[in-house]
Amino acid sequence: METYAKALLYAIPFFIVLMLIEIGYGYFRKNQKYKVMDTVSSISSGLTNIVKDSLGLGVILVSYPYLVEHLALFQIKATWMVWLVAFFAIDFAGYWNHRLSHHVNIFWNQHVIHHSSEEFNLACALRQSISNLVGYFPLMLIPAALLGVPEQVIAILAPAHLFAQFWYHTQHIGKMGWLEYIIVTPSQHRVHHAINPEYIDKNLGQVLCVWDRLFGTFQEELETVPPQYGVLKPAHTWNPIHINFQHLWRIMQDAWRTNNLWDKVRIWFMPTGWRPADVAEKYPIEIIADVYNFRRYEPQTSNLLKGYAIFQALSTLGLLLFMFYNYSGIGFQGLLLFGAFIFAGIYGYTTLMDGKRYAVWIEVTRVVFGFAVLAMTGDWFGLGAFWSGGPLWVALYFGITLAGTVYFGFIENRPAGDSVAI
Repeated sequence: METYAKALLYAIPFFIVLMLIEIGYGYFRKNQKYKVMDTVSSISSGLTNIVKDSLGLGVILVSYPYLVEHLALFQIKATWMVWLVAFFAIDFAGYWNHRLSHHVNIFWNQHVIHHSSEEFNLACALRQSISNLVGYFPLMLIPAALLGVPEQVIAILAPAHLFAQFWYHTQHIGKMGWLEYIIVTPSQHRVHHAINPEYIDKNLGQVLCVWDRLFGTFQEELETVPPQYGVLKPAHTWNPIHINFQHLWRIMQDAWRTNNLWDKVRIWFMPTGWRPADVAEKYPIEIIADVYNFRRYEPQTSNLLKGYAIFQALSTLGLLLFMFYNYSGIGFQGLLLFGAFIFAGIYGYTTLMDGKRYAVWIEVTRVVFGFAVLAMTGDWFGLGAFWSGGPLWVALYFGITLAGTVYFGFIENRPAGDSVAI
C-alpha cells in the first residue's frame, strides 16, 4: 500500500495539470466543458477512492499471487512477450468486469459513481468507487494465472492500465482515424458515458476497443446523436459518498418492500435497474425519459460558495498529498484516523454544497476534532517535522472552515434543491 501511496504522489499532480490544461483550452476556445461544483464533486470523489485504496479498505476474495501459486501450469520469466500477454489479460478481464458492472443490479452500484456526472471532462474520470468493498477482480485473471504470469508483472501493469484510462474523458478530441479500430478513444468513450438510447451500455473496453467489436458492444459516435451525459436515475447531489451508495440503498429498499420472496432474492442479480412489479408500481422512481430535455442538477450557487468549494477541495488535496508523503511515518492507526478525517471533510463540504443545513453540524464536529488534535499533539500527524509552520496553517484552515460553515449554513442560507432546466 505504501508503494501505491508513493505512486499517487506523482500521479495526482499529473492528473491535475492535465485538467488545468483542458480547462484553459476550453476557456480560450470559448467552449468550456467544466462547471465548478460538478468539478469539485468529481475531484472529491477521486480523493475518497484513493484514500480507500491506499489504506486497503475492503476484502479481497482471493489474491492474484494465491492464484498463481496454486493454478500456474508453467513457470515463466518476465520477458517482453509475458508483459504483452499480461496486458491483454488485464484488458480482457477489465472488459468483462466492466460489462458485469453495467448489466447486473448489485454490480452497478460499484460503477454508478463513474457515470454520475452530467458533464464529460477529465475530472469525471476521477469519479471512482468506494463501494467496491469486496474485491473479486483477480478471479478474472485466472487465464493469466494458469499461464504463470508473474505477480510482479500484474502488480505493475494493473495501476498503469487504470491510469491509461484517464486521458480519453474529453470532448475536445474528435475521432482519431485508424486508431479508432484499435484503442478506446475519446469519441468511443463519449458514447459509453451517454444516456441516449442508441448509446446505453456500449463501448465497454478500457484500453483496447477490439473486445467491443468482437463481442457486439461497439457503437460509433453518431453526428446526428449528440451524447447526453449522466445516469437515467439522476443523483441530485454533489456528495460523492451518497452517490456511491444510492443504488445499493434503492435495491435494499425494494428487497424489503416487495411481498414476493423470490423477488427479494433475485433483485440483486437481475439486469441493472430491474425492480419487483409490486414495488415499482407503489414506489415509482424518477427516470429520465427525454435525454435532451431534463433538469440537470444545478442548484443556485453564489460565486462565494463556489470559491469556498474550490478552497475545500484544494485543501483536502494538499492534506492528502502530505498523508501519502509521510505514509510510513504516520503509522497505520494514524492513517485510519487521517483517512476518516478526509472522508468526514468531503462528506461535510459537499453536503454544504448541496445546501443541506445538517452539513453545519458535520463540519463543526470536524473542526472541533481538528483543533483537538492540534492542541493535544502540537502538530498535525507529523507535519511539523517537515514544515515548522504547517500546523499553524492547518489551524488557519480549520478557522476558515468554521467561518465558512457558519456563513453558508446560516447566513447565506441557500434553498436546497433548486435546479435550472436546460
